[in-house]
Amino acid sequence: MIAIIDYGAGNLRSVANAVRLLGYTPEITGNPQQIQNARVVIFPGVGAARDTMHNLSRTGLDKTIIHLAEQNRPMLAICVGMQVLFTSSEEDGGLECLDIIPGTVRRFREGFKTPHMGWNQVYSTSPYRFFKGITDGSDFYFVHSYYAMPRDTSVIVGKTWYGVDFSSIIARGNLVATQFHPEKSGPAGLKLYRNFLQLALESAG
Repeated sequence: MIAIIDYGAGNLRSVANAVRLLGYTPEITGNPQQIQNARVVIFPGVGAARDTMHNLSRTGLDKTIIHLAEQNRPMLAICVGMQVLFTSSEEDGGLECLDIIPGTVRRFREGFKTPHMGWNQVYSTSPYRFFKGITDGSDFYFVHSYYAMPRDTSVIVGKTWYGVDFSSIIARGNLVATQFHPEKSGPAGLKLYRNFLQLALESAG
């Protein structure tokens, strides 16, 4: 099963529709046991990090996501889903997050309109099969006011410029996370989903 984590956030249907377009059958679920048993997990996110952490804690899904990462299970985190993987965020005056990826999430500096919304280019920083068939510098769709700064920069596999060179894709083992929304990014976004799912299902056996 390909599980899409339902913790009360929006945009789940868009993610599920993108996965279905590729010929897969996803399951939107908030059941920790179903998510734990899935071969592949997608962790989407929209809105505020504080609301996301509250809902994850309330449902016990925070522990499920941490456990999946500890097991090196195939998981794709998107936008706020990526941000809450980190140790902490500057959002709302400071927020402790899941601490799966050591590092902080910071707000874009003054002088640059937030949220950073719309199309922007993503450049690969290291060879990675996730980019197979995608032209380097392709445009993807972003909506965010904060960006992640991992302590270990080797996990950064894609960068984007918006007043600062920020990490737009990170990868560690079977965990991949994108700051942009692949499901809103046209053919390139669908190709990223296809690459991730193929790699993930190979890894999952």
